Amino acid sequence: MLKDKCGINFSAVAVIVSLSVTVLCALYGFGGMFDRAYVIFAHAQEEDMSFGWFVPVFSLYVLWTKRTELSAALRNSCFSWIGLLLSVPFLCLSLLGTRGVQLRLEQLGFIGLCFTVPWTFFGWRMAKLFLFPAAYLLFCIPLATFLDFVTIQLRYLAGATSLAVLNGIGLEAVREGTAVISRGAHPFAVDIAEPCSGLRSLFALMALTAGYAYFNQPTWFRRGLLFACSIPLAIAGNVARIVSICVIASCTDPQFATGFYHDYSGYIVFIVAIGLMVVAGELLDRIFNRDCEKAEVPDCGNESRDETSSALLAAWAPKVSHMVCVVCAAAFFASVLVFQAKTPPATIAKAPDVKFVELAGFATDDEKFAEQQKVSEGELTILPKDTRIVKKMYESGSGAQFLASFVVGGTSRASIHRPELCLPSQGYVMSNPRNFDVAGRPWHVIDIAKPGGASAMEAYTFFNQEGFRTASHTRRIWQDVIDRSVLNRVDRWVMLTVHALGATEVELLEFLKAMGDFE
Repeated sequence: MLKDKCGINFSAVAVIVSLSVTVLCALYGFGGMFDRAYVIFAHAQEEDMSFGWFVPVFSLYVLWTKRTELSAALRNSCFSWIGLLLSVPFLCLSLLGTRGVQLRLEQLGFIGLCFTVPWTFFGWRMAKLFLFPAAYLLFCIPLATFLDFVTIQLRYLAGATSLAVLNGIGLEAVREGTAVISRGAHPFAVDIAEPCSGLRSLFALMALTAGYAYFNQPTWFRRGLLFACSIPLAIAGNVARIVSICVIASCTDPQFATGFYHDYSGYIVFIVAIGLMVVAGELLDRIFNRDCEKAEVPDCGNESRDETSSALLAAWAPKVSHMVCVVCAAAFFASVLVFQAKTPPATIAKAPDVKFVELAGFATDDEKFAEQQKVSEGELTILPKDTRIVKKMYESGSGAQFLASFVVGGTSRASIHRPELCLPSQGYVMSNPRNFDVAGRPWHVIDIAKPGGASAMEAYTFFNQEGFRTASHTRRIWQDVIDRSVLNRVDRWVMLTVHALGATEVELLEFLKAMGDFE
């Protein structure tokens, strides 16, 4: 402990200054992450993260309620080499995320540092108090587009459950794909689109339930049980909304129900889910007989707590060895975070030049198939502006038709999505997935059919400007992550799909073979 004649504890001052420098460098190093998160929080085109503003505020509030415990942990603090070692992988994550403009990796790195930096500077007792506030920041990570494979399943579940409720209350309806349709005296058609799947409201309700459980339940086991209830509660709230839209559509004007009422009925999800959340909390109290428990629920503090905190802070006197280690650790963190801020932006690769050619044995007639080869309005509006789409219809001598489509992705990953995500919502039933190697190129083939309609086959494959080929969506995603993060390069991926109508599997394989190497 170092003090001058006036009693100033230089060791404590040095530790506080080191921590302040680390925090300032973190704000500087993660500046790009904050900018990108701001854009997502403020604009809800792809991700509905408007609740994200409240997540860090709640984390800070939890720390405020723990100020006495924080002061006590500070008084008994010590430098931790374990915390420093655990900080390294999170620094690597943030560096890779910054290089490849991978927001989620940056956020994971930042959240991990919010836990490991206090551990490094002040020891495990301090880190335990930061564990829940840091983990709560995970709700700031946008996952709706990352978990797009879940969306279609939630749409199916919401549609099937809503249909059961509607038929149960005497409103006859059927389900076609993701749409709930009634052809009775008051016909209507309500399509459960991707934003209405419930995935976005699910994350908001999970964040809300986690905060409510933390202050409402006295043990971590009961908090976990209440938090687990957030998933069925969100689904129940979304079903209540869909049912209300269908009932309004059958009783009034369907355009009013799917227009004005639809736009403002999102509140029903939260009203129903929050009400059920409170009921679930009360049920847990009764089941576990809360009055008999000795555990304490966190409170908001009072004046006596503030006075105790001040006294503990005044008595804090870190050792010289503690001070030296913290200063060195702060210099390490600061240098890495400043280097992160200076990382050059990722280079954007040139898109592959793709075009369709005449194929031997297959006829083309642009005038005859003009309508099929047209890019739909939905593709133009939903996909990013720098996405390029080219279509070409081929016809075999037997009359089988093959609609081939190039989708050349832009800088956003949203440019390309698998047929499994959009075809089921259009009413197609997909079955019998299998893989083929045709002319040295991998293809994924699926049988598709509409109830009462003709069956068809859908084949697709991916490649990028470097010639990387795969028919696996998972492999493509991981390759893209590696290229963005490690090579600091944004790849331009291409998806080629072939929609085969009236063709056998042998004819489809012959067509894919005729296409050959089209790069």
